Amino acid sequence: MSKSLFRLLTELSSRKTVSRITGAFAKSRWSRGFIPRFIKAYGIAAEEAEKAVHEYGTLNEFFTRRLKPGMRSVAMEPDTMVSPVDALITGIGYIQDGTLLNVKGQDYTVEELLNRSPRVVNYKNGFFFVLYLSPTDYHRIHSPVAGDIMEKEHVPGKVYPVNEFGLTQMRRVLSRNERLITYIQHELGEVAVVKVGALNVSSIQYVQPLPKRLARGEELAYFEFGSTVVLLAETGTFECLEGLSVGSRVRMGEALGRFNKKR
Repeated sequence: MSKSLFRLLTELSSRKTVSRITGAFAKSRWSRGFIPRFIKAYGIAAEEAEKAVHEYGTLNEFFTRRLKPGMRSVAMEPDTMVSPVDALITGIGYIQDGTLLNVKGQDYTVEELLNRSPRVVNYKNGFFFVLYLSPTDYHRIHSPVAGDIMEKEHVPGKVYPVNEFGLTQMRRVLSRNERLITYIQHELGEVAVVKVGALNVSSIQYVQPLPKRLARGEELAYFEFGSTVVLLAETGTFECLEGLSVGSRVRMGEALGRFNKKR
């Protein structure tokens, strides 16, 4: 199948209806029998799950599983930003005059990513991470900092795939897809956690109840099937850990870098 034809089929299947149908099946008792096959197909570390495999009643329950206590450690230095997810880094770098450069060959503006929020100005020359979660990964999203939730926004949109094909062959999917944006104020500034929906993702959900103040590493939200988190730090506040680059794998709680006072 040619790339142009596959792109057309992807455009046609990017409606929320497709994801709702997929999500409805994943939440039905009929999906339970697919859990062992799902684990085998993606090499999932089922032994890390909070419950035994047979205790999950649906595929969605397994996919949004919590982990056993102690499966992830959180870097606790007070000036540290940690990874909110288990993921592959598919984009990383300084934001240049409001633009995230060369994310799989495409540029994105902070303005479009944050849906033209007045807070865009805070990130004009900040730092960004694009963190891709594959079906193999643990899909709960945690707070990268200790701080207060200042604002939340739900941005309706498409549900294009955010895998290699989607990011390279589709037009700026990270800013066209449905997004859930959370702004968290910490002692040395603010971060934006942009949760991006994807093909066959029926929803992005906040944990309930969602606290006003979050500890570093505390649960914030979760994906129902794989997707991407874009993490933004404000201008002049963040220095990335050496050695992190596109292609690096990170786990929830691992240090991504350190904050400094705003310049």
